[in-house]
Amino acid sequence: MNKTTDKNGLPRIIVITGPTASGKTGASIALARRLGGEIVSADSMQIYRGLDIGTAKPTMEERSGVIHHLIDIVDIDEHYHVGRYLVDATEAIGDITARDKVVLVVGGTALYIKVLLEGLAPGPGRDEKVRGELEESWEGGGAASLWSELEEADPVAAEKLHPNDRSRIIRALEVWRATGKPLSALQAEHGFKEKKFNALILGMDVGRDLLYRRINARVDAMFAQGWPGEVRSMLDRGYSPELSPLSAIGYRQLCGYISGSRGEGGDLEGVKEEIRAQTRRFAKRQMTWFRKMEITWVEPGAEELIYEKAKNFLQ
Repeated sequence: MNKTTDKNGLPRIIVITGPTASGKTGASIALARRLGGEIVSADSMQIYRGLDIGTAKPTMEERSGVIHHLIDIVDIDEHYHVGRYLVDATEAIGDITARDKVVLVVGGTALYIKVLLEGLAPGPGRDEKVRGELEESWEGGGAASLWSELEEADPVAAEKLHPNDRSRIIRALEVWRATGKPLSALQAEHGFKEKKFNALILGMDVGRDLLYRRINARVDAMFAQGWPGEVRSMLDRGYSPELSPLSAIGYRQLCGYISGSRGEGGDLEGVKEEIRAQTRRFAKRQMTWFRKMEITWVEPGAEELIYEKAKNFLQ
């Protein structure tokens, strides 16, 4: 059962994905313990040290007995990007496979999963001058004008992004300004067909109404666990709220609440409700990504079915 490569020598990996709060962590840990496997995170927020509650990291108790990779690997002021993830995840998978262990790639960052399975479109390196100009413009209140520029320069990329997705908007505009070519065109030329792994992709199938209830409950639980204190600790340590990780859903709202810039008169319940609503919208965008992938959908609690599908795949 623990055949870690296929007949072509490609490493076999089991991907467990789905929208936020869909049950990925519980399902993956149960499966990893049963298979003696190791987990490679595919979550763009769980890489950051100190951001624990708001990223729904598996607890130390949940991690006991299951080795996890690519969690807590960088500080929040370090630049981390999808190309670096591709290198780190590929190295982790190679190490796990070399030890004849089953690889489980787990997370809801669809871009990470897509790039891992299909490759990364070639593109220019960072242009520090252009990037600096874009970041200065964004921080100076020019987010709306940058979004308008992207809509005109690269409408295909703009259609896939949220107007508040600072890092990806800046990257797309950096490529456009530096090369005169839309990032989406470069990606289309590449085609994303560099197959390096034989993957079984399992998605957590949670109906919309139940998913939204789970999201609301999770946000409430995060506040009960002390999420505002976690954010305050980051700000007290001198980290800027403008850093990309602190601009993520939930962290952005809490930074504004703590700094007093939201003008809500200390209405923490209002902050909580905004986070619930933003997270529900985020889950909807995640599903748009997942519908483009070849995913076998399973219910989070169907541990026996998940195990059988994994076992059959590994034979």
